[in-house]
Amino acid sequence: MKTLHLVLKGKWYDMIDRGEKKEEYRAMTLYWKKRLVEDLGDFYPVLFKDYKWICFHKGYTSITMTFKVEDIKIGRGNPEWGAPTDRPVFIIKLGERL
Repeated sequence: MKTLHLVLKGKWYDMIDRGEKKEEYRAMTLYWKKRLVEDLGDFYPVLFKDYKWICFHKGYTSITMTFKVEDIKIGRGNPEWGAPTDRPVFIIKLGERL
């Protein structure tokens, strides 16, 4: 099963750890498109890669936590959870914690 590894700043890591933040956001850049979207050229709808798990790393330490990936989509996220207010982002919806 594919696992997506993401390094987070302490603030966002701690919010997810406490159960306050239920989604993680990534900018709609070419870098994140390559990591999250299957390369199908110009076909729509967007087909996301089949990540089953997401492992968050607290900065560049050995502290981690893993969640099931419930969904990946494009949309506008919650600004209180770090999403920009002026543009859509990739939204990674978190499922149960392992």
